[in-house]
Amino acid sequence: MGSRAFVIHVEPKNRSRKDEALRDAQARLDEAVGLTAAIHLNVVEALVAPLARPTPGTLLGTGKVEEIAVLARDQEPDVIIVNAHLSPVQQRNLEKAWNSKVLDRTAVILEIFGERAATREGRLQVELAHLNYQRSRLVRSWTHLERQRGGFGFLGGPGESQIESDRRLIAERIVRIKTELEKVKKTRSLGRQARKKVPFPVVALVGYTNAGKSTLFNRLTESEVLAKDLLFATLDPTMRGVKLPKGTRIILSDTVGFIADLPTELVAAFRATLEEVLAADVIVHVRDAAHEETAAQKADVLAVLEELGADKPMMEVLNKIDLLEPGQRKGLLSRNGRGEGIAVSALTGEGIPALLAEFEAFVTRDNITLTLKLDAADGEALAFAYRHAQVLERRDRAGKISLSLRIHPDDLGRFENRFPKLGQGVAK
Repeated sequence: MGSRAFVIHVEPKNRSRKDEALRDAQARLDEAVGLTAAIHLNVVEALVAPLARPTPGTLLGTGKVEEIAVLARDQEPDVIIVNAHLSPVQQRNLEKAWNSKVLDRTAVILEIFGERAATREGRLQVELAHLNYQRSRLVRSWTHLERQRGGFGFLGGPGESQIESDRRLIAERIVRIKTELEKVKKTRSLGRQARKKVPFPVVALVGYTNAGKSTLFNRLTESEVLAKDLLFATLDPTMRGVKLPKGTRIILSDTVGFIADLPTELVAAFRATLEEVLAADVIVHVRDAAHEETAAQKADVLAVLEELGADKPMMEVLNKIDLLEPGQRKGLLSRNGRGEGIAVSALTGEGIPALLAEFEAFVTRDNITLTLKLDAADGEALAFAYRHAQVLERRDRAGKISLSLRIHPDDLGRFENRFPKLGQGVAK
């Protein structure tokens, strides 16, 4: 049994009508409960706290603070999660009023990321976000909670050493981490340059957390990336090669999931990772078609992409159709290939052939058709043609080979530069 937690979603009464139409308070509370469960806390109470006007010292009004204090005295939760962004002063005042550890939304998300980051780069990025968050806050242990695996000690625990870092030490560590991340950035840049020499189009999967990106990635690449019904199951980017039905090769990238009100500290800290999205040739937005908040989740993802400056061609995939009613699922599948979102079930495989065909059509839309004539003995040129183009037809005659190809203009240019003597053998 995990530590006991209260979850309180703070719902402003002055939200715009557009926001209200996209997502309601109960859905926001449910998401906060999911985030809390992701850090192994047992939610014993969850409620919505309406907010007419923020109170500077506690965010919530006096009456609501007292109401929650009564609940806290009765049930003695180990931690109270406030699904909002709290200032350091507000956090400390609420902890005094409720006599309990208090975490805000940012701290919970950072704790999840701290647990899940598997690579050195991921851990550096999360630590940077954590330090930026803690720069203006007291950093201390809370020994009445069991220490969780990973994370950054927001929850504390027995045996955990006391963390006493002043602003100067934090600032020095931030500088060191940024220096290390710059090295990571250069390494990633070199990796992208190396891939461009291949070159295969890069297709990046993005979407709201738990939309099924990793399950889809595994289905398309026959990989075993961690894929669970869990918020933020994937943090570190993964890339695999995929051969499409007509022979076109792509590099598929699985990325961290987005979420509403993503902490600004994480947007900045994960920019190096999300550069894989910015460098992709195509962005594939994977949506949970069965989620009641799918429209709101779409808006959140698009907002983060806009903030990142991701101005790339985009496809939309409607995932998890296996959870829809048969009639609705059939209707979505019947519209595949008509310029709308491609309906799929990464779990069952429904719609996957249509998705792969759409990938191929998308990445080859600028290709041109041509005829290439070369000597049958020129194995290097023949191998290059098969590797970088779609061979539509091949004719062998009297020591010569005639190939009918569809090829991207960039690849054609590389071919002509590498084999200049064959330039006259290309008929466009």
